[in-house]
Formats: sequence, structure tokens, C-alpha cells
Amino acid sequence: ANRPGGLMMYGVPNMKADKGDVVLQRTGIMEKEGVKFVCGKAGEIGGQQGPKAEELLNNSDAVLLATGSTMGRDLSNVPGRQLANIHLAMKFLHGTTEALVTSGKVDNSWRGATANKTALPIDVAGKQVVVIGGGDTGNDCIGTSVRQGATGIVNLELMPKPPPSRAAHTPWPHWPSKSRTDYGHEEAAEMVNNGEDIRKYSVTTKEFVGDNNGNLKGVKVADLEWKHKDGRMQMSEVPDTERTLPADFAFLALGFLGPEQTLAQQLGVEVDKGKFKA
Repeated sequence: ANRPGGLMMYGVPNMKADKGDVVLQRTGIMEKEGVKFVCGKAGEIGGQQGPKAEELLNNSDAVLLATGSTMGRDLSNVPGRQLANIHLAMKFLHGTTEALVTSGKVDNSWRGATANKTALPIDVAGKQVVVIGGGDTGNDCIGTSVRQGATGIVNLELMPKPPPSRAAHTPWPHWPSKSRTDYGHEEAAEMVNNGEDIRKYSVTTKEFVGDNNGNLKGVKVADLEWKHKDGRMQMSEVPDTERTLPADFAFLALGFLGPEQTLAQQLGVEVDKGKFKA
């Protein structure tokens, strides 16, 4: 990234964590305390302008890997995944926040204010959006789509809707499984869905449907039935429930698999199931 701050700088939208009052203030304090941040191409280990892994190891007393889990889970096996306008959630969030921070504006000029002029951030104004996956990342995609002016937003969740209060299988002190509504869900319901919840539970993605130009135009889904069997939850597709939801954009917010592997390879770090091994 071209600014310090990690996930908090570009991955978390500005409405949740202000970049000037929170992130840049904190990194500024760290700089005054003596931390030197090397960003952009100059900070890309193994890149043309960045240091080699051997240089870091030879010139440092210790090298700490704090890259976070950045490899997003994909739906690469779903037919139509190659269509245009299907993106991993972080691409959407990162590009939007970088442009807003760079421009310092929230009017229509924000989208052109990006360091990479050849890859403008995604703009869903006037579009139908499908967000696949719940959690914080999916909710942030929903809230960002609302602010950009999407005309329709649907949030697909694989799991069944949780109960309104703590589920029996998550007694204290476990984190309670119960229905929660975050800011993005509330905003989207009010702004684009006549006050109704935009979430569709127990739904599986069957196919991404495209037009003749290779652009996304719909997401084919089907309902699921969940049952407890052999001590675990098992799903089966409900017959005759296939349908296609209109979609100009689809964002995949399906969690993260682990850190990028190239850094581990360069530094000779052992990897276990996609994670850096301590």
C-alpha cells in the first residue's frame, strides 16, 4: 500500500474508522517515536524497487511478519466466475477508501483521485449489487454500496438465520450465536429496500449469469435446508427453488484463507495449512 496503517487504512471504510483522526494520527505518533514506514513499491520485498529478503535478514536483528490474512476465499468453481464485475470484497473496499483518502472529498470527483489512474476504483452508483457472505467485510461492502448510490442490494448468507437471542448451542462464556443487524443492513433496508431486510439466509450460489459482452447480469441461487446429523450441521438443496437475482456487481465476502505465500517463500518461513508457522 502507498500509506501505512495496514487493514485499518484501506480495508476498513472511513465511516467505521476515520483515516485522518484515527489511523494517520496513530502512525504519525509512531513516526515521531522513531518508526520508519517504507510504503509503495519501495516497500515491496523482492520487488524491483524494494529490498531483497536476504538484505532484511542480514541487516536486521529480527524480522517480524505482521502481514495479516489477506488471501480472500473465492468461488472459483462456480460457473461464470470469470465474468466482469465480480470481485473479492477487499478490492472494492480498498479502492474506494484509497480514492476518498487521496481526494479528501465525498462528491463525484472522488473516483478519479487514485494513485493508479489506469485502474479506477469500483463505482456501483445506479447499479444492482449482490454481496455474498456476511460478517464485517460483507457489511462494509453493503454500507459502501449504499453510500455510492446503488439502486438495489441483496446480501446472500449460506447459513440459516440465527435465533433472536442466544442459541442453546452457544451457552456462556461462548460467543453467542444470535441474529444481529449492523449499520450496513439497517442503511440498505431503509435506502434501497423499503425498510425490509436485504439478507437472504440458507442460500447457495449456483451460477453467475452474464450477458453477450461478458458482463455480470445475474446470480443464480437456490435455497438450502439445514439439519443436524451425526453431530454436525449438514445442508441439502431444496428442489425447485432455483432463481436468478439481478446483479450488475457481485462482491465476495467469504472470509480469508491466510497470508500471501510469496513472502514466506522469500524468507524461508515454514507454512502450515496456508499459515506462517511460528
